[in-house]
Amino acid sequence: MKKILTLALSLIMVLSLSVAFAGSEVQLYSTMTEADLDALITCFNEKYPDIEVIVTNGSAGELTTRIAGEAGNPQGDLVWGGMADSDGQAYADIFEAWVSEYDAQNMPGYTSPNGLYSMDHLSTVVFVVNEELEAELGLKIESYEDLLDPKLKGMIATADPNSSSSAWNNLSNIMAVYGHDTEEAWAYIEKLMPNLVILGSSSGVFKNTQAGEYVVGLTYEDGAVGLVRDGATNIRLQYPTNGTSASAFGCALIKGGPNPENGKLFIDFICSAEGQTALAAYQQGTLRYTNAGYEVPENAWLKPSNEIVWANRDVPFLTENKSAILDKWNALWAKVSAQ
Repeated sequence: MKKILTLALSLIMVLSLSVAFAGSEVQLYSTMTEADLDALITCFNEKYPDIEVIVTNGSAGELTTRIAGEAGNPQGDLVWGGMADSDGQAYADIFEAWVSEYDAQNMPGYTSPNGLYSMDHLSTVVFVVNEELEAELGLKIESYEDLLDPKLKGMIATADPNSSSSAWNNLSNIMAVYGHDTEEAWAYIEKLMPNLVILGSSSGVFKNTQAGEYVVGLTYEDGAVGLVRDGATNIRLQYPTNGTSASAFGCALIKGGPNPENGKLFIDFICSAEGQTALAAYQQGTLRYTNAGYEVPENAWLKPSNEIVWANRDVPFLTENKSAILDKWNALWAKVSAQ
């Protein structure tokens, strides 16, 4: 029996999925969607049917806090998702200094940035737009400037960049477009803030936008395109016409975990061209992977890269200045919220 424990603030929601079990196990902590987890575990168990996969699901902030709290008696073996290329050495105390041999096969610029993470997929910034509400307001939302329309006050959902990797990803993209920590970038952010509502989870952003609670969600393509694949007809993925960029995300081996060899085996599968090709086929191409050898299926749901305007992200700068940027964000949010 495979158990998915959803780690919310209360740490009590439990989901269950079935897999074959024959003895050994691996404890996976993950920020990824249920669809991503289903794909990974199904494909992994096709190759390794005797390993039970037990999943604890939560945000990057929740999971790293939990791992740090368990340091005296580690419960997890690895983390998949939420571990971004801009993290630097922030989590060196809780992860092993180990990367998959397949990390070296990644596309240029997407190998491990810190010797802790084995990079495996890209999280590309996208707006999810509820087209029914957009039409009611008489808007056409395509660029960052379009998000400043007063009609969108309180109607743009985002997660919290202090704890959510997807929200930090979106904040990083604003800086890629307007300049990293520039006056222009912060002037734009201050104008945008009255239109924002901060939600407690990344998945809530695209799900609640599709449900009609918000006009726009600042999110990532994997989560949003899953709704379209599953039949949602009232939303579209809008890549900002100013430019978009992606965080590279990876998996990491938890220091002192109970099943380190299974953890390494799991990470190797996620990072290999074989594993990524299997995942892409299972998911019908809803996630962009990093291994240069993985094959994109013909029925992929994601927009081809050559049809997207890409912005240049300064990852080293964002890594070095993340705390200062978040401090400035929080001060500005407090100021705008008080008005």
